[in-house]
Amino acid sequence: MLTEAKFNVGQLVHHKRFGYRGVVIDVDPEFEGTEEWYNTVALSRPPKDKPWYHVLVHDADQVTYVAERHLEPDETGEPIKHPALNEFFQVFENGAYQNPASVN
Repeated sequence: MLTEAKFNVGQLVHHKRFGYRGVVIDVDPEFEGTEEWYNTVALSRPPKDKPWYHVLVHDADQVTYVAERHLEPDETGEPIKHPALNEFFQVFENGAYQNPASVN
């Protein structure tokens, strides 16, 4: 049984351990990376059967792949600065990004 994702595409998040802000650009219902990546990068061994998120990192050109347990809502309400942002979103309102396909 799949767990429902806590965060949605376009939602601002904050990484609890590393302190960066970002915006969710994709959600995997469970870990979809390689075993090699997991063993090398996911040192805290977050659960693979819970949601994982692709996140554009604020003030960087980085995209991270993060387990749900490491994220919390970003309460600043401030937009994200990232060079690829316009490839994913065009509208920022009410503290979240709106995917152009879902804007009325």
